[in-house]
Parts: sequence; C-alpha cells; structure tokens
Amino acid sequence: MIQPLAYIHPDAKIGDNVIIEPFSVIHKDVVIGEGTWIASNVVIMDGARIGKNCKIFPGSVISGVPQDLKFAGEVTTAEIGDNTTIRECVTINRGTKDKWKTVIGSNCLIQAYSHIAHDCEVGDHCIFSNSTTLAGHITIGSYVVLAGLVAIHQFVKVGSHAFITGGSLVRKDVPPYVKAAREPLSYAGINSVGLRRRGFSSEKINEIQEIYRVLFVKHNNVTKALDKIEAEFAPTEIRDEIVDFIRNSNRGVMKGFGTVS
Repeated sequence: MIQPLAYIHPDAKIGDNVIIEPFSVIHKDVVIGEGTWIASNVVIMDGARIGKNCKIFPGSVISGVPQDLKFAGEVTTAEIGDNTTIRECVTINRGTKDKWKTVIGSNCLIQAYSHIAHDCEVGDHCIFSNSTTLAGHITIGSYVVLAGLVAIHQFVKVGSHAFITGGSLVRKDVPPYVKAAREPLSYAGINSVGLRRRGFSSEKINEIQEIYRVLFVKHNNVTKALDKIEAEFAPTEIRDEIVDFIRNSNRGVMKGFGTVS
C-alpha cells in the first residue's frame, strides 16, 4: 500500500491498510492509524499522531515545527483523531512546552490552505472552510463551523456549535451555540439551523435563544446578565455551559449587536 517513490522512515509506525502515495515523506517519530490515505507530496514530520481512516490531501504539512520564537526544540506532538479529512496545502504545527501538543478531533474537515498553529485544541465534527487561520493556543469546541478566510487571535476560545461567517476577524471569545458576524465581530443570533440538523429540540433551541437575549439583546452588562440568567432560568446542562463559558473567559466575549433578526 506504500508506493515506491514515497519515503518512509524505518522507525515510523504505519498501521494496516495505510496508503501512501508517491513523493510523500514520513519522518521518524510518526504514528499513522489503519486505513488512512496520504496523498502525493505530503510531509508528515516528527510528532505526528494520526488516527484511523483519515484522508490527507496533496501539499499538506503535518506536525511542522511551531512558528514561535520561544520554541526550543522540545519534543511535542500534533494529534489528529479518526476519520478527519485534511485538504490541500493545510499546515498544522505541533505544540510547544505550553501544552506540549496540538490536537484536532475526530470527524473534522479542514479545507484547503487552512493553518492551525501550535497548542491549538479543536473538538470533534468541526468544519474549517478554505484559508481559515488559527493562531497559537486557541480552543475550539465540537461542531464548530468556520467559514472561509476566518482569522482567530491567539488564546481565543470558541464554544461548541458556534458558526462564524466568512472573512471574520475573531479577537474575543465566541460563546457556544451562536452565530457571529460583522466587524467588529458581534452576536448575530443563535445557530438554529446547525442545532436543528444535529437534533436539538425546539424547546432546547428556544432556551438557548432566550438566554442569549438576556446577554446580547437586552443591553445588560455581562455581570448583570449572568446574574439574571441564573435567577430566571432553571439549571440545565445548556444554561450552565453558557454561563461557565462566559464566566471563565479570559479575553472577554464578543459584543451584542443592536438589531438581531
């Protein structure tokens, strides 16, 4: 399953039924799970840990050395879960001594020319459209969709099930379940279409919408909004997830917008 014109270091650990096409290079400290396909002209460098049944398209560089002047050659990893697709010319850097690893979950689609920097953590079932760019130390929840040309500042967090529109500059944290758009990035409603596709009931969607009305639409400051949410909404997993995300935000969350459809 390995083409003769590919170079595989003899110490690399390659699973069963892995296909490695011509002119790809696999370095020494690499693990590739069974059933994964590596296209031509891919470079997989030391520290890569790739799961089962992944697809990595031409021109991608996986586990490249971090673009961080503080990096001193420490042994770190870039970990990719099962069934994840990496399209053409994607670059994924391994970690630094901050977290020691960069992590991308399972069942993700990372589209062409995207970049994921050192020490990022990406959940499962995420879609990053073409030319999305993540700086270092970013945390992305599961089921997040980033449209094309989104650029995210270092240390930002994006909550699960969020949707960020194309060309957005993300400087503040984006809470779970929301749509984010405009410049500067602002609340643009909840991600109701995505939530319905993933089986959320109308009751749960309404709960999310009403919580964010208190935070973003009724012009409360964050502290007052959180107090009102905890007083007016019964404790649920969704309510607590939203409140905990906002309370634990180090960079602060994006702002509301005057008119919300």
